[in-house]
Amino acid sequence: MPTPHHPDRFVDRHIGPDTRDVMGMLEVLGKGSLDALIDATVPAGIRLRRPLDLAPGHSEHGLLQELGEIAERNQVFRSYIGMGYSDTVTPAVIQRNILENPGWYTQYTPYQPEIAQGRLEALLNFQTMIIDLTGLPVANASLLDEGTAAAEAMSLVHAVAGSGAKAFFVAHDCHPQTIDVVRTRAEPLGWRVVVGDPDSFDFKTPIFGALLQSPATDGRVRDLRGFIERVHQHGALAVVAADVLSLCLIAPPGEMGADVAVGSSQRFGVPLGYGGPHAAYFACKQEHVRHMPGRIIGVSQDAQGRPALRMALQTREQHIRREKATSNICTAQALLAIIAGMYAVYHGPKGLKAIAQHVHGLTALLAAGLRKTGFQLAHAHYFDTLAVKAQAAQVDELIAAAAARRMNFRRIDPHTIGISLDETCSREDVENVLAVFGGRTALDDLAVEPALPRELLRKSAYLTHPVFNTHHSETEMLRYMRLLESRDLSLTRSMIPLGSCTMKLNATAEMLPITWPRFSKLHPFAPRAQAQGYAQIFDELSRMLAEITGFDAVSLQPNAGAQGEYAGLLVIRRWHQARGQEHRNVCLIPQSAHGTNPASAAMAGFKIVVVKTDEAGNVDLADLEAKASAHSRDLAALMVTYPSTHGVFEEGIQRICALVHEHGGQVYMDGANMNAQVGLCRPGDFGADVCHLNLHKTFCIPHGGGGPGMGPICVARHLAPYLPGHPVVRVGGEEAIGPISAAPWGSASILLISWAYIKLMGGEGLTQATKIAILNANYVAKRLTEHFPVLYVGKSGTVAHECILDLRKVKRDAGVEVDDVAKRLMDYGYHAPTTSFPVIGTLMVEPTESESKAELDRFCDAMISIRAEIREVEQGRQPREGNVLKGAPHTAEVLTADEWDRPYSRHRAAFPLPWVRSNKFWPAVGRLNAVLGDRQLICSCPPIEDYAA
Repeated sequence: MPTPHHPDRFVDRHIGPDTRDVMGMLEVLGKGSLDALIDATVPAGIRLRRPLDLAPGHSEHGLLQELGEIAERNQVFRSYIGMGYSDTVTPAVIQRNILENPGWYTQYTPYQPEIAQGRLEALLNFQTMIIDLTGLPVANASLLDEGTAAAEAMSLVHAVAGSGAKAFFVAHDCHPQTIDVVRTRAEPLGWRVVVGDPDSFDFKTPIFGALLQSPATDGRVRDLRGFIERVHQHGALAVVAADVLSLCLIAPPGEMGADVAVGSSQRFGVPLGYGGPHAAYFACKQEHVRHMPGRIIGVSQDAQGRPALRMALQTREQHIRREKATSNICTAQALLAIIAGMYAVYHGPKGLKAIAQHVHGLTALLAAGLRKTGFQLAHAHYFDTLAVKAQAAQVDELIAAAAARRMNFRRIDPHTIGISLDETCSREDVENVLAVFGGRTALDDLAVEPALPRELLRKSAYLTHPVFNTHHSETEMLRYMRLLESRDLSLTRSMIPLGSCTMKLNATAEMLPITWPRFSKLHPFAPRAQAQGYAQIFDELSRMLAEITGFDAVSLQPNAGAQGEYAGLLVIRRWHQARGQEHRNVCLIPQSAHGTNPASAAMAGFKIVVVKTDEAGNVDLADLEAKASAHSRDLAALMVTYPSTHGVFEEGIQRICALVHEHGGQVYMDGANMNAQVGLCRPGDFGADVCHLNLHKTFCIPHGGGGPGMGPICVARHLAPYLPGHPVVRVGGEEAIGPISAAPWGSASILLISWAYIKLMGGEGLTQATKIAILNANYVAKRLTEHFPVLYVGKSGTVAHECILDLRKVKRDAGVEVDDVAKRLMDYGYHAPTTSFPVIGTLMVEPTESESKAELDRFCDAMISIRAEIREVEQGRQPREGNVLKGAPHTAEVLTADEWDRPYSRHRAAFPLPWVRSNKFWPAVGRLNAVLGDRQLICSCPPIEDYAA
């Protein structure tokens, strides 16, 4: 009798179509088997002819049991390390209803604002919070981490300073990881980073900007106004990296004269997570807003004149400006920014100030105890961090004694210990710390001295908007979050068929561990011996990704896809330099590439040369050969997406790679479309030298409404020595480039999700998922091509994992735009596919392997129904203006109004197909007025009267 196996296979939970679905779809396609479809789609010359060398898939129960054992290898000490990371209390109502809620974490970036008003409001709250706390008039909706935000600030001030200077001053007491991330960014652009003491810097070196830390990394609080004034006198701009909680007590950067403020919002309720993900903030003066990186949520109006929110100033972004974009950042940390903003909503200004006073009061108490015990403090003024002076041998003894009591102190230098407190600390913690230093005095007997200069105390109000002063009971908070959630369409409602975005299942079993304390409460700079569980996850994940991609080494540091692009290009650049070929600075990029490609290449110091695509959507081999030959001496790299951005497997990919290598260049493969490759082919086998992986696409990290994401890079053996390093924790290659992210392993805690996905699926399951993703895309293409022609197909007439539908004819014949179809899909309960990318006037559809045939059929039925509505316009039975598509989306308010003067019925507007009624999703607002939102930019919460109106 064979050994029985548990029937609950995760692969059957992850993959939507069952055997009957698969056979039905193959019949429509005229294919006798799934393998026949794959053979027709993926070029034979690049096929992987063996199974992936990965363990068989786990059950969910077994996986969580194994992960629980791994978690036990992590030790959660009391970490007083600071350096921009603080333990925090995530309010349970926020943890359960946002962080752990698929209604929030499975949303996509709010490019379709009518069905994203909830998260747009939550992000607007975050922006308002940052504007108020920093004292600057505009803020964005988050960046990746504090180090990245500081580097982005440097780029902004260089763009607007206009002084011609090539140096950027960085205060020596900024966090070390921030200094090195800034250095990494500056070097390929030819900018010099001058690290020095603001008190003694003489400005003999012309600078275009300066970065200051407040409080400093060693805790010092000082008046920055004098130095900022001198920066301005020398024609430069000032950036202040400020602790967000300290701004409740200390005068904000805007009042000190700063032009830009950056920092992390992590300590507002976002778990440490061994380094991330965390939402950085970025605020600046109004006149610099069009140079601001990242996304900005703005206030506009809908078609009925009601206030409505949208992403503003999108013309700054990469898909428009490409290499001239303000930044390569095309994602953010939306979910974490929402949590931080909700933390402020829940606590309100009084609550936040009380938390800040609690932390500062305990720090002052600790300072008094240390002085009483005979220790000298480096600074008289501080907020939450003390720098304690001692002899070198004594420093060693004290750090060891703290570790013996399960506490981590920071070694600032051989003679200084750093101790940072946070909101989770108590008087008992102060007593425990003092005990390490030999303190025995009762806390009530200590003489506590004022530690913040009177002239720096904050006097201005903040968080005065009603949203921060209303929802302080859990009942009110719960209802507010649920109200916002109800306004957004997520994967909990229907398929999100966005091309190049891979909106697949984010399984609950994959998500559960990220909030387990043994993963969520580790400080990123805790001793590595305390993080052996994480070390095992990193090692196993790296080996699995290397096997899947065919490469030799992996860096898990880049914390977004665009950061992976940037890291990979810097690695290539350093390899050329190491071989004495610094002159190689040309990067070839196909014209169909995603806008982050040229933006990343420009940031890496490359000159971009565009390669044409042919009529079939492939890289034009003749043009590639001509340009590779013309730039042979200076060719550094080619950036190529595979399968192509046009949704097909190019037959010539091996020749493309060989051509670049023949001319001395390296091949960078954008891994955005890896969901069509896993188990079928490997970029390392067919010629690529480096690729990044979007773990938030192929490997199931949720999109979170616009972040988090992860973009690790996989490289061939010759590039491994140059993988990114870090100044605090040793990672990367022997000749590492500088850090790309503030934390050594980027957003470490969400790497658990991708590790769990691969373990659950196993090699066979992953390969099957890829095949089904290709099947689903071809089925959708087949059903829709007679209604909306599929623009590009491969040699055998098939597509890869996505297809592009051509709507340009209906625009000519009926005046119907792509946006009209996108908005009308909302009435059917669907998020639109990707609009007008990579070809204007098209929709790019990616169904993923997680959607069942029934869901695919509902989507196809909706598209076919919309085509019939367009046909009525073409035939003159509906007007070119004022038809059901131009009026979409239809809100409940519009449909229940007393007046109805439209040339179609209310019923048709609301319930265009029978199945819509049973699962109706109502858009919260009508169609947005995009032009108004950009012309009158408002990026903070409007007065409550505007909503009442």
